[in-house]
Amino acid sequence: VQLVESGGGSVQAGGSLRLSCAASGFTYSSYCMGWFRQAPGKEREGVARIYTGGGSTYYADSVKGRFTISQDKAKNMVYLQMNSLKAEDTAMYYCAASPFCPSPLRPGFFSYWGQGTQVTVSS
Repeated sequence: VQLVESGGGSVQAGGSLRLSCAASGFTYSSYCMGWFRQAPGKEREGVARIYTGGGSTYYADSVKGRFTISQDKAKNMVYLQMNSLKAEDTAMYYCAASPFCPSPLRPGFFSYWGQGTQVTVSS
């Protein structure tokens, strides 16, 4: 299993970024793909997830209305569109995969992880 994130960077508050996750090595069509983030000194937290089979999504309250998770099943890609970014969104963002979609969205339920991509939002 391989998950490779890209798209991170530095942006001013109010700006946007789009993260991408390229997935390979597993049956993508029936997996749960999640985005997590971890800021320095804080625990890793769930941001959003999508079930690749049916497309159902879930968002953490902190990002609802600002972030959108989507997928391209033909390319085994998952995306996280982040709009109206705030300084508190600054973190390392990770893509993760699980054979089922847990509720709540906790990192311990996800077996596979990417290396992360840094997002820095300046105020």
